[in-house]
Amino acid sequence: MQRKGAIRSTAVALAALLAVVLAVAGCGTIGGSDTGGGNDSTTTEQGDSGGGSGKTLTIGWIPWDEDIVVTHMWKQVLEDAGYTVKLVQLEPGALYAGLARGDIDLFLDGWLPITHETYWEKYGDQLEDLGVWYDNAKLTIAVPDYVKDVRSIADLKGNASKFGGKIVGIEAGAGLTTTTETKTMPAYGLDGEYELAKSSTPAMLAELDKAIKAKEPIVVTLWRPHWAYAKLPVRDLEDPKGTMGATEKIHAVGRKGFSEEFPELASWLSSFSMNDETLGTLEHVALQEYKGREAEGVTAWMKDNSEFVTNLTAGDSTK
Repeated sequence: MQRKGAIRSTAVALAALLAVVLAVAGCGTIGGSDTGGGNDSTTTEQGDSGGGSGKTLTIGWIPWDEDIVVTHMWKQVLEDAGYTVKLVQLEPGALYAGLARGDIDLFLDGWLPITHETYWEKYGDQLEDLGVWYDNAKLTIAVPDYVKDVRSIADLKGNASKFGGKIVGIEAGAGLTTTTETKTMPAYGLDGEYELAKSSTPAMLAELDKAIKAKEPIVVTLWRPHWAYAKLPVRDLEDPKGTMGATEKIHAVGRKGFSEEFPELASWLSSFSMNDETLGTLEHVALQEYKGREAEGVTAWMKDNSEFVTNLTAGDSTK
């Protein structure tokens, strides 16, 4: 994923605006390999059971890990409650434009106050903030838990030999990479002592996993939310100079009038929350164990976490 652009890149392109028109016309990317579900149908007709009987809901989504899994989870929950759910994939700018126009009802991955600030400035009076469900989104530099003598990014200085002289990074064009290279490393005097090894997200995770299995020191660029925090013994380094940026929150966002038209769902979403462990395990199961079949992975996770799933529609989501 090319996430991580302060925290993520938020440029709005004319092509994206065209995508909104195509999506509303039924030509948007729905299901398919990007969602991992392999389900190309745009809707799933439900019976007369459940509070959502007779109601149709369009959820816009972007191919960021947390949004893929949470969107699939809520789709299944809502269909079980009797709603007809349509998924439409768009670029963030086009998605917010669709919400503002009323073509899209719900988006579950609104990053504030930084990443999606531009969209809120432009469309905020046509949107509804339905609540924060994750409150620890941020860019990080991380090490394995067993690296006891390095607690802060500042502690990396003078310790390059321990880490082979490199910080293992991700894609060259990612915002996380730019922030690390242009802000964090100069601020802590790491230039010249460390190389930021640019590769890809999968390559970084492979190196991290390999080092942990061998209990070797490694330092990587990472971000929250990410499944690695639930499955690997990693720890964020403190950033006393604040070079990695502020912590963000992820909001559920509705079009104007959403709460009036979907009061039951608005109530559910206002109580919905996930912590790093819960979201991390969901991402790991859906995106790693069921790679390429993410919708099936979400279903499997939901079966193993039935109490959490039940609470989603009880107005008291398990923290």
